[in-house]
Amino acid sequence: MTSRSPQDVHPAGDEPPAGVRVEVDGPIATVTLDRPTVLNAQTPRTWTALRDIGSALSAGIRVVVLRGEGRAFSAGLDLAHARENLGELAAVPPETAEARIAEFQQGFTWLRRNDIVSIAAVRGHAIGAGFQLALACDLRVVAQDAKFAMKEVTLGLVPDLTGTKRLLDLVGYARALELCATGRTVNADEAVRIGLATVCVPVEEVEQAARDLAAALLSADRDALIEIKALLAGGGARTAAEQELAERQAQVRRIRSLAGLE
Repeated sequence: MTSRSPQDVHPAGDEPPAGVRVEVDGPIATVTLDRPTVLNAQTPRTWTALRDIGSALSAGIRVVVLRGEGRAFSAGLDLAHARENLGELAAVPPETAEARIAEFQQGFTWLRRNDIVSIAAVRGHAIGAGFQLALACDLRVVAQDAKFAMKEVTLGLVPDLTGTKRLLDLVGYARALELCATGRTVNADEAVRIGLATVCVPVEEVEQAARDLAAALLSADRDALIEIKALLAGGGARTAAEQELAERQAQVRRIRSLAGLE
């Protein structure tokens, strides 16, 4: 097992550390948000560190488990530094601000790559950016104390870290609108009921449940799993006929590969 903590050294001034570490154990990478004293609140440096971890993953990694150190997954945006960060975005031309947000989003989008399956192990708060980070993962294993809320609206903002599309796909338009527009809290039982969570377990079992799920995923043929994920991830944007074609093409690729022809 190896462990490293990118961008975890305080820079000049009072900007907080990224607070992200990664541990690799064979085909599993465990990414930990590691600022427990502030409930793993996130800053732009967090998102840069996450992006860099995604870029640096070796080809042998098949499963990524994302977790938070301590009693919360992530309380969302670090409000102690939010005013400064938002002020910087307001001070530049709109195109520049959009480009910076696009860079922030890269810390989330890699978790949906077809060559890995990502699992969020959520206990405690997953608020705002924390909720969106959990949504960026393919699967969510939640503890009984998990609480999700999309709180951006309470700051006069919108969710902009890739969470709206995944939320819409999981729970539908009406429920997604209600959650984003009210900022209300969803507990673990409701998260399972409405499709946000894969499974709910006791708090002390959430880490093991994520490991068990990772082991089950690793038992599958990797290339078949890549094709399955691509089929399902793209299925919502295809017509029935287009999806049927995609299934046929994927199956032919698998048959030829298994026959040693590709």
